[in-house]
Amino acid sequence: MSTLASDFPVASLARTLGISRATQYRNSSKGQRALEDAQLSEHIARIFLQHKQRYGSPRIHLQLQQEGFHCGVNRVARLMRQAGWVAKMPRRKCPRTTDSRHSGPIAANHLKKLHISRANQAWAMDITYIPLGGRWAYLAAVLDLHLHKIVGWEISESLHADVACTALKHAQQKQGYPAEVLVHSDRGIQYASKEFISLCTLFGCKRSMSAKGNCYDNATMESFFGVLKREELNEYDFESIEEVRAQVFEYIETYYNRVRIHTALGMSPLAFERAQGAAPSAEFSEAWETPKVGKKEAEEQALRPRPMVVTSSYPSASCSPAEPASVSPDITSIHQEPLVIKH
Repeated sequence: MSTLASDFPVASLARTLGISRATQYRNSSKGQRALEDAQLSEHIARIFLQHKQRYGSPRIHLQLQQEGFHCGVNRVARLMRQAGWVAKMPRRKCPRTTDSRHSGPIAANHLKKLHISRANQAWAMDITYIPLGGRWAYLAAVLDLHLHKIVGWEISESLHADVACTALKHAQQKQGYPAEVLVHSDRGIQYASKEFISLCTLFGCKRSMSAKGNCYDNATMESFFGVLKREELNEYDFESIEEVRAQVFEYIETYYNRVRIHTALGMSPLAFERAQGAAPSAEFSEAWETPKVGKKEAEEQALRPRPMVVTSSYPSASCSPAEPASVSPDITSIHQEPLVIKH
């Protein structure tokens, strides 16, 4: 068609060959559309590499819009497909971390009828596995269902209730000890344990559990764990729990909460939190106390008495380099030997 276009009208050739005129212009290396595609591809490549190949066409399209580019998501997908740029894909799921075969007390599903309209109204909790040198490490996380933000997490080599309890303690500390939070989980034995129930009572939290055999009730947490593994953890062979902790910290606290665009929000959880008009929550400190951010601020923080609980230190697990020095991570605890990237 390009050869005949100099002798015949493009419209006539398109009708004869049964293709659209846009196809000719798009395929022409000298056409305006081709030049625009080349320029747009450069920006797509920049964003794709900036986010370490974690973004597919929908999120790249959102970021392009935020940067002032006007294009359709299908166009972005086409250019990525032509260049062979594919976002990281999930692996097959492995072991089960939910053991609902227990006699512990089951809570009703209060989340199903709840209209979520503010931060610290409802938190979802779950536990997932992480391969660790021939064995497993377990990550318990707490996600605010309004902010779509991970507000607490803990890693352990055991599936004991302690890992879920510590994650909830960290979430309460980070969010300023909010009362009357609905805490939703699956029917795992950790969330039906005496330790976890007592902790919820202490914090004034209301327990909620998914229906039996219904994984969709806690799909938000399953989705987060899938993203975490696909975009970060699957690339590494971990040999120590310290390596796992450092990498989880790097992803959650410096990328997922602060930078990564959540498609339901159209922005990062931190940007959404700021857009709500509320100050971002304090980051974790190693001690089980409210982070000190200056004399005046520290005096004004405690809106209600803090529960007297004892917890182990939280080395570098959820601090952010952007926070004051008093709550910054212990650098020596998170810098490990270089991890082995899988090829």
